[in-house]
Amino acid sequence: MFQDKEKVQVGEHTVIENAESFTTEASTEVQKHSLKRGLKARHIQMIALGGTIGTGLFMASGKAIANGGPGGALVAYALVGLLVFCVMMSLGEMAAYIPVAGSFSHFATRFADPSLGFMVGWVYWANWAVGVAVELTGVAMIMEYWITSVNSVVWSVICLVILVGINVFSVKGYGEIEYWISFVKIVVVVIFIIVGICVDTGAIGGVNYGVSNFHLPGGSFPNGFLGVFNVFITAAFSFNGVEIVGITAGESANPHKTVPAAVKQVFYRIVLFYILSILMIGLIIPYTDPNLMNGSDNISVSPFTLVFQKAGAAWAADMMNAIILITMISAGNSGVYSSSRTLMSLADDGYAPKFFSYVNGWGIPIWAVLATCGVGCLAFLTSLFGSGVVFTWLTCLTSLAGLITWVSISTTHIRFRQGYLSQGRSLDALPYVAPFFPFCDIFVIIAGTIIIFGQGYKSFIAPITPTGVISTYIGLILAVVLYAVHKIWKRPSLIKNADMDFETGTIKETVLDIRKDEGLDINGEPIPKWKRISSKILSIIA
Repeated sequence: MFQDKEKVQVGEHTVIENAESFTTEASTEVQKHSLKRGLKARHIQMIALGGTIGTGLFMASGKAIANGGPGGALVAYALVGLLVFCVMMSLGEMAAYIPVAGSFSHFATRFADPSLGFMVGWVYWANWAVGVAVELTGVAMIMEYWITSVNSVVWSVICLVILVGINVFSVKGYGEIEYWISFVKIVVVVIFIIVGICVDTGAIGGVNYGVSNFHLPGGSFPNGFLGVFNVFITAAFSFNGVEIVGITAGESANPHKTVPAAVKQVFYRIVLFYILSILMIGLIIPYTDPNLMNGSDNISVSPFTLVFQKAGAAWAADMMNAIILITMISAGNSGVYSSSRTLMSLADDGYAPKFFSYVNGWGIPIWAVLATCGVGCLAFLTSLFGSGVVFTWLTCLTSLAGLITWVSISTTHIRFRQGYLSQGRSLDALPYVAPFFPFCDIFVIIAGTIIIFGQGYKSFIAPITPTGVISTYIGLILAVVLYAVHKIWKRPSLIKNADMDFETGTIKETVLDIRKDEGLDINGEPIPKWKRISSKILSIIA
């Protein structure tokens, strides 16, 4: 059952599984160009969840309720949650079948249009490279909450060193860090929901709020459709990062099983953590409370802090500050990981210098990691000079990257499925089949396009300034320019169904270590039943 010399071609990288019998010389030669499948099922599942829980929930949720009202916020987050689930199903189908790093850029090149792959790859890389700079700036601000005697740049440098250290040694290190940080965030959210229920019912805090906040002047939707649309935009940006699961498939130990499992869990976890959290905030804090608007910038009045304080927790601000700190470190960590793998994929496809595709003996695309950290550092430095004008423009430049990526994923999935079926292939051969095709993809394309074009509607309200309009849509302008330049320069044709390659990069079941799935430990011995049951319970909770 277990083969010692099986190997799988993934893009231009050969992933070796169970190759102990290879000679030392051959093994060393291969390892220089090998990604290692070091991410286990628990890593992938937590990374999928960690991509949805962050500052968007802990801080921006208050602003969402203030803009849309308690009912408007719930409706908007539920709709965006559905959109995210549709994206994840489409990405899951492709990534489980062809698990490669930098997946959606590679898939767009392979199944839709090389120019689309070029555009979405560079936009996504730039988004996360600049995102690293944003997190470095945020870490410095968070640390100033406790310590003001140390120059804030020092904290940013320390954070950058930590991020480099995590990402240059082993992908398993990245997975472990994300696992435990995500676990902490889950615990905080679960505790928040429990405390929120107790506060709302009057069990603690001494006040029974009930549903009174839903009946304030203006009702549950005080700002009507426009209020809901504003929250729709906020929610879309809050969920950015969930697509990282597609990138981790290239280094998952068993992507045929772990990717579909992670995708299926996204929806109910969004409902559990986001919808219930928004509900608790809306029940306890009136949408007219000015602190809700300020909470996106000030952790001491963030909605989570306010609810904990109403429960009598005077230390809530310190606790939430610590949570936001590790959340930002986690976001920076994910930024370095995802952008480096995207850059490596771009190099594999000929869209970036070839040396970025080099993978060292530890299975790390070292030059891609260092380049990403270097660009992130340069972007961070721009926030320290010239009143941060350049830094502001850089963040505007990549503000739409997540939405553009989602629309590209759904577009690519339509072409993937069309080409797959046109070649006479059976859906039964896919590890995971996205349901409701093509309606989910069409929904994402339409809704995503509406948000992309509609998110800057305020810039067209008097007084209209060219700078305001350009800064709002510069991310879209960048995407169009990248696409047009590549199309004019390379003149690639759209990929025809008959020319689509559905073999390169697939993994056969025989090369996967399926001991755990068969209830066996690493030595081939049966795992005690109590261990299997406890492990199952923990995986459900997580």
